[in-house]
Parts: sequence; C-alpha cells; structure tokens
Amino acid sequence: MPDAESSSHDGTQHGTTAEIATSAPAVTRTGKRRARTRKRHTVAKVLLISTLVLAMVSGLSVAYIYRHLNGNLTVLDIDDQIVGDRPDKVKVAGPQEPLNILVMGSDTRDGEGNNIDGLTGDGERSDTTILLHLSADRTRAYGVSIPRDSMVDRAACKTADGEEIPAASYQMWNAAFSIAGPACTIQQFEHLTGIRLDHFVVVDFEGFRGMVDAIGGVEVCIPETIDDRAHGIYLEAGTRKIKGQEALNYVRERYAVSGGSDIGRMKRQQAFIASMAHAVVSAGTLTRPDRIVSFLEAATTSLTLDKDLDNLFKIAKLGYEFRGIGLDKIRFITIPNTVDPQDPNHLVWTPDADDVWNKLRNDQPLSKRLTADAISAANVPGSSADPLDPDDPRATAGTDPEATSESLQAAGLCA
Repeated sequence: MPDAESSSHDGTQHGTTAEIATSAPAVTRTGKRRARTRKRHTVAKVLLISTLVLAMVSGLSVAYIYRHLNGNLTVLDIDDQIVGDRPDKVKVAGPQEPLNILVMGSDTRDGEGNNIDGLTGDGERSDTTILLHLSADRTRAYGVSIPRDSMVDRAACKTADGEEIPAASYQMWNAAFSIAGPACTIQQFEHLTGIRLDHFVVVDFEGFRGMVDAIGGVEVCIPETIDDRAHGIYLEAGTRKIKGQEALNYVRERYAVSGGSDIGRMKRQQAFIASMAHAVVSAGTLTRPDRIVSFLEAATTSLTLDKDLDNLFKIAKLGYEFRGIGLDKIRFITIPNTVDPQDPNHLVWTPDADDVWNKLRNDQPLSKRLTADAISAANVPGSSADPLDPDDPRATAGTDPEATSESLQAAGLCA
C-alpha cells in the first residue's frame, strides 16, 4: 500500500500493496468439499462473467466493455532502462516455471484522489515493495515485504529519458523508485537477490481505495483505538469492515502504534491484503456483478503494468495460475532485518534474508523458522472471514503461534 508519511524510521519494518488482491481472486477457498467446489473461482472466470453480465444488463457488447477496460490500463516498457544483464531464471523441477511478480505502491500526489493528505512534491515515491512468488508446481505462494528504510547497495539504472544513474552503496531502498521509477527498483531488487522478475505492478492511492470500496470494504480487527489525529487518523477499536479514507488510514498509520515504527504498518498491510483476498473470492463479491465490474474498473484505471500484461486476457491468464492454490497456502512475511548499527532510524537485512532469497530463487519452500510470524490469507488475524478450522493442520503449519501472536500485537492487530 502506498504511504503518505515521511521516510523516517524507528528501526523496524514497513511494507505492502493492494494489487496482490487483483491476482488473489483465482485462489481456492477452504471449507466443506461441496462448498469448496462451488467457490473455486479464477480471475479468468471473474473477467468473463463480469463483462458478460454487464453487457446483458446494459445492452452493451462484451467487445466494447473489454476494449473499455483494456483502455484503462497503463503499460510501461522498461527494456530501454535496464543497465547490464539481468539474472537468468534458475531451472527448477516442476510442470511450469515459478513466477515472480514485484508489486510497488506509488504515493504520487498527481491524479484525482491521490493527494489525500495535502502534501506536495514532484515525482513519485514507493514506500511499499512486495515480491509475490508463485511456485512452479502452483501449490504455494509467498508475499515478501521489503522495508522501505532498508539500507542496500543500489545497482546502476536509467531514467525514462535515458539518463544513466550510477550505482551507489548504502542507499535507502525506496530511493531507487524516486530516482528512476519502477525500472530502477526492479534492477535494485534483481541485483540484490539474484531473482529474475517475470512481471511488475504499480498501484496508487486511488486505485487501492477504489478496489476496497468496490468489494464493499475489508474486514479488520483493531484491538485498541488508534488515535493519531495529528496526522488526521482516528480508528476505533473493534472488528468491522472499513473502506474509503478509513481503509487508507489503516494501512498508512505508523505513529500511534508500535512506537512509531514501520513493523506494525507492514503487518497491518499484510493482514489487509489477506482479508481483501477473502473478500474478493467470497460469494458476496462474485455474485454481485456491480461489485465485480467496479473492482475491475478501479483496478484497471489505477495500475501500471509491464508490457507482458498489456490486456485483460493476459492478466486473466496470470490469475488463472493461482487456481490450484488455496488461501491457506498464501503466506506473507517480511524480509528478515535488524536495526542499522550506523543509524537507529534505518534497517539492514540479516543473514536470514539471504536464506529467503536463495530459497525463492530455487523455488524451495521457506522453513518454519523463516515463516514463524507469517500471516496466512486463509486465517486473517482476529477476523471472522472464514478462518480455517483450528484442528486443521493447515491452519498453523509452518507458523509459531506465540511468535505470531506477539508480532500481531506489536502491529496493532488482534491476535
């Protein structure tokens, strides 16, 4: 999710994006066998059903609606901005190749609905970066958040105008996006991880808010009232659906929770995405053509995509890859990090981060230790959104309940 605050840090974490939910409709919900069969929907089905229903209701042709939604998309070709060679994909066992998608949240103030806080400034910043990794056998997916204040070595890259930006050491992670947009962040990511990206997605404030509103809001659980009226944010405690400005405030807030650190915000964003995935694949959304079409309208008008995702058919095809993955197999983690010894307001990755990147590069499952405080899309913290049966081993597999509870409490989430 985009963030409207400054780049200061208190030595913890940050992170998200709303776009993962655009891919998430293709995943399978768990439950009784018969119910699960009825609810096994894919993005491809959602696209086809929504365009067909809207066409019948409005008297418009499917082709017209398809062209309209395609026309909303913003496509960015970054090939000319790449400096040097990109890493090769590691050949792994499996019926297909693994997929790696980098999701970036843009906090640009340009465009209707994006200047949510009165801040001004030229250009864009990206305070949210998430790698979405889909395994080659299509049985698991990981969302890995990267803290914006991580200090890293930035690779050389080019601006859209062709100006080459030299490589630099000890740079804040989110500076790359400010300097040369998505292409520079992509080069930085691939240089540091050795993981070849297949796709990228950028989403802005208005797109996030529009998608949340289109599905009727997202359920969250807030254990204590968040009172940060100094930054225009006040969220009462409780479990309920939120949308609009309140949803934006929820994923932006970092001052009144966890002592001003980013760790709480990143966990809240991960939980929000998980809950949003629930909402998108629920019958309450899929049986409402108006919600489906509104969701697609908001998504297509607010996303920037790579050239290989330049139409709805290709996006639907990507979403179809998620058809066999249950929500319980989608897990969100933050790349392991610690306080920067040179600056308590910054972070550095720990050696465990190399372990995460190595395993994902080779398409291996992450260990229980690396996913100890992971958030599962099937069991949203404190939410009543169709959690797994606690007796089902999938509900806790690969997680440490005590560690998860502590991290959720630190994030301002119900444990």
